[in-house]
Amino acid sequence: MATQDILTTVHELTQAKARYCLAVDTKDWEALTDLMTPDIELDVSDSNADVPVITGRDNAVAMIRTALTGAGTAHHVHTPLIDADGDEAFVIWAMQDRVVWDHGSSLTGYGQYHERWVRRHGDWKLASLTLTRLITEQVRHHT
Repeated sequence: MATQDILTTVHELTQAKARYCLAVDTKDWEALTDLMTPDIELDVSDSNADVPVITGRDNAVAMIRTALTGAGTAHHVHTPLIDADGDEAFVIWAMQDRVVWDHGSSLTGYGQYHERWVRRHGDWKLASLTLTRLITEQVRHHT
């Protein structure tokens, strides 16, 4: 891949991931849906063993939407490791997420997103995401 192509790919992927974080944090479910392939695989079992691997865009968005109902969130990603070849890319993002639910419980996680992106009709779409939290800080509201 030529240097200019690599730089363009890195820019496009970082923009796509920024749109992902923005969509989750603003609860723009339509924008989030548009960033995924129809057959996406979403694996958050490392941070929540009760949740199986989710297959399919509608199921993935529904799970995220349900998990974040009544919560404010802030997702940060940085220092991506990008391995791209043509219309497919594997990316590991360092991440931090903060979730504060209306009932007072909160979670702060630190770890990585391990992702596969595919380019379809010129746009990068998320084909798989595995969340690995290395550190999780939870505060539970006691009633």
